[in-house]
Amino acid sequence: MADLIERRARGATREFDVAVIGGGLVGASFALGLSGTGVRVLLVETVAPDSAAQPSFDERTTALGNASRRIFQGLGIWDRLAPEAAEIRAIHVSDAGRFGCARLSASEQGIEAFGYVIPNRVIGAALWRGLAAAHGVESRVPARIENLAITGEGAEFTVVSESGGPEHVRSRLVVAADGAHSLVRTAAGIEADVEDYDQVAIAAPVVTDRPHDGTAYERFTPSGPVAVLPLHGGGYGTVWASAPGRAAELLALSDAAYLGELQERFGWRAGRFVRLGRRASYPLKLARACATVAPRTVLIGNAAQALHPIAGQGFNLGLRDAALLAEFIAGATDDVGAPALLQRFSEARALDRGGVVRFTDSLVRLFGSRIPGVSLLRNLGLLVFDLSPPAKRELARVSLGFGGPAPRLARGLPLK
Repeated sequence: MADLIERRARGATREFDVAVIGGGLVGASFALGLSGTGVRVLLVETVAPDSAAQPSFDERTTALGNASRRIFQGLGIWDRLAPEAAEIRAIHVSDAGRFGCARLSASEQGIEAFGYVIPNRVIGAALWRGLAAAHGVESRVPARIENLAITGEGAEFTVVSESGGPEHVRSRLVVAADGAHSLVRTAAGIEADVEDYDQVAIAAPVVTDRPHDGTAYERFTPSGPVAVLPLHGGGYGTVWASAPGRAAELLALSDAAYLGELQERFGWRAGRFVRLGRRASYPLKLARACATVAPRTVLIGNAAQALHPIAGQGFNLGLRDAALLAEFIAGATDDVGAPALLQRFSEARALDRGGVVRFTDSLVRLFGSRIPGVSLLRNLGLLVFDLSPPAKRELARVSLGFGGPAPRLARGLPLK
């Protein structure tokens, strides 16, 4: 530590192979994946992981698919997550006011669960506990970067942190894991297409008058979709998307009034909602980077694509980004930021990325359409789906990705 402080004081440049900007769920997972590989990694995060101001690790929940579970097993943190994980043993999809519905059972598909619902704060704590013992990974938190310059040779920037003076850093590759409004993406000259869904999501845990049976619900209502996901301990995590004006009205309601509105929209399948936790809200947009790589730069997670939560695929997709990039870098024989390596990564992720984006966006548009006749067609579609075992088998495979090579960690294999 004394040596580090001395180097900072005299302005020496620190050299790393990979600089990861953003230590949220995806960035922390990627950095942890490179632990012990011999790759020199610097992780920079602006907000301490245990801070109440850290948006990545709040009381919102994430539904992990089975591929994501295997990735976390490979990262060595699943044992810390499992005690707080609620299994999704069934999925129920319905359209309010219509007769169509679709039901899926994990046992019918020959699997234990479709996925696992875990609070973000639990995932974040496990990741950063792993990083504290990681080999070859240094963290700067809370810290920010300034004067980022990216050339064909690498990236240079200054780290400003609370633990010491400004630190000059040079890396062969910079990984943007700093979210939908990525500063790294901007510095790299990569543009993003952003489409506002004109919806705000309200996320809140609820307690019901009876324990859940492991069923996850997705109910489409005229005012927006409502997801109700089982939680460890018997309650549910809810996400209700609605127009901004309506969301403001809902956020202003008392807990009892909000529960009443939620009950009316969702129904009684999960029982009576009797207690509400803290509500959080965030706008819903589709943001897609026009490219995921540039000279000495690669984008992962929300920096590459930020999705509507309707299908619960955003983090799972970002985690597959992180796992495959870690695999490519760990297997590099020379330059971890070489153009050929980055291009291979971009091409390898293109099918999965494009498939998930189209799938999610199509669901938003299909169930949000007010065009006459569309509601009837989608309800007929739900009925047909409910009677089609092959269709159910294909949907059960969604968590494995939409094409392209699956990361070794997602297949239960070591990183290299």
